[in-house]
Amino acid sequence: MLDGKQWTTQNLNVSAALSYCYDNLASNCERYGRLYTWESAQQACRALGGGWRLPTNEEWRELGKHYGGIRQESADLGKAAYTALMSGGSSGFDAVYGGGRTDKTGEYQRIEAHGFYWSATESGPDRAWFYNFGKGGQSFGRHENGEKLEAFSVRCVKD
Repeated sequence: MLDGKQWTTQNLNVSAALSYCYDNLASNCERYGRLYTWESAQQACRALGGGWRLPTNEEWRELGKHYGGIRQESADLGKAAYTALMSGGSSGFDAVYGGGRTDKTGEYQRIEAHGFYWSATESGPDRAWFYNFGKGGQSFGRHENGEKLEAFSVRCVKD
């Protein structure tokens, strides 16, 4: 990637405690990868070995910056970064809309509409930063209020 780091170019699909296939269907894990709680996301990246880890908020931000900037920091509201980083985009990152799983009800939601990705950076005792590829707005942006027990997609990074 243009940020000089090595990123996984598919959503992580390593079976781990507190990770899920969307709608509990193995075919969704094959297509979109697994959905992980924040803690299981960190463990799953480390399980890859070789220095792989969950990217920080700043690493996600820098990745977006190299492709036009995230929604909160670019004139085009993250559209160029979205286009470059989505599946089939110029970067080879190939993000997909894997949706997520709520922590309160275990309900799956927003597949094929949003790609939610954890960062390793906490924003509070029970919350962490995450990044969102939103199909409707064709935008790539960040959010600080991810509940750590929600389950989102994961990409891993190493220097």
